[in-house]
Amino acid sequence: MTASVSEQQIFALERPDRSLWTLYLIRAVLSGPAIIITLPLFFFRFRTLHYRFDAEGIHMRVGILFRREVNLTYARIQDIHLQSGAIQRWLGLADIQIQTASGSSGAELVIEGFKEYEAIRDFLYTRMRGAKGAPSERMAVAAPGAQAALVAGETNDETVTLLLSIRDELRRTRELLEQRNTNAPRASGSPDV
Repeated sequence: MTASVSEQQIFALERPDRSLWTLYLIRAVLSGPAIIITLPLFFFRFRTLHYRFDAEGIHMRVGILFRREVNLTYARIQDIHLQSGAIQRWLGLADIQIQTASGSSGAELVIEGFKEYEAIRDFLYTRMRGAKGAPSERMAVAAPGAQAALVAGETNDETVTLLLSIRDELRRTRELLEQRNTNAPRASGSPDV
């Protein structure tokens, strides 16, 4: 993540930068006679566009008559792209396109209007990897039974702790049995176990 923007500053972001309204004005003017329709649409989009970043995921809300809300957890994120046109670059903006495994070819969520787009992208990559990496990190030290439970989607910490204690107890039992077998004198006719 960019050193100039902390996680708390990302969580504090809710409204797009004023430069997004400038971008919308330029797009409306470039639409020619359609400015009569596009300008009010862009105005209401800018005024109603709200984002919320929290520990669970990203939430976006936009619209008055036709309200659209998207709630996306970090674990669902598959890929993140930055896209910016010439005017966006001139204004210091970029679109952050977030794709999921939903099956649609387009982005599930587009975050637009923030000048901190690189910091947001890095933050999302970190959260995305954390959401996906946590079970695999635990599986590296877990017993085979714990691995099966984690793969099946059961990430309950109590279950993992229980399985780890069972693994440790079985190791101690095996070590004691091996120690007893090496210390015990063998009978001449007894088979090896």
